[in-house]
Amino acid sequence: MRNFSSSRWLRFGLKPAVFLLALAPIGLVVWDAWQDALGANPIEAVTHRTGDWTLRFLLLTLGITPLRRITGWRWPMRFRRMLGLFAFFYATLHLATWLVLDQFFDWQAIVEDIVKRPYITVGFTAWLLLVPLAATSTRGMMRRLGSRWVRLHRLVYLVAVLGVLHFWWLVKADVLEPAVYALILSALLGYRMFANRRTRLRSPVTA
Repeated sequence: MRNFSSSRWLRFGLKPAVFLLALAPIGLVVWDAWQDALGANPIEAVTHRTGDWTLRFLLLTLGITPLRRITGWRWPMRFRRMLGLFAFFYATLHLATWLVLDQFFDWQAIVEDIVKRPYITVGFTAWLLLVPLAATSTRGMMRRLGSRWVRLHRLVYLVAVLGVLHFWWLVKADVLEPAVYALILSALLGYRMFANRRTRLRSPVTA
């Protein structure tokens, strides 16, 4: 009965709350746009906000597994797919803002920017890599792909690295904020390497 109640609380209580909280950043953007409170350059403000939240949701997604391993809690794993899809959602909004509001669908200028500007190149590459991850995030795709699904979804680490690099190259001088993201990502990657190495060292003993 306790397990059922816990599962029901996660499904009907905590999950909807997390979903609404994850929508809050874009809701705030819409509200600020309605109130004409996005500053002197609203397009730049929307671009930066959606980019920031893309990185935050990526790091939250990557932090779920270390949290489970450190604490022993299994329930945070229920939110990993949702957080990952929200990372893709905000990444798509970030890209769409640039394509629609900044470039006005000028495809020649868009292609030239992607080729000539490194920060746009790595940012666009990161979004492209997110597409198959979002498309295969369902349980049905997990079953179909089997072990290949795990290998495919390890690309999220590369996506996060490219995302931080995109932000770092974009700001150029004031790198404090991207440096914070880089530090958090380094800690997550370092923990993953440490945990995997410890698992490999223990496996022969267990066998």
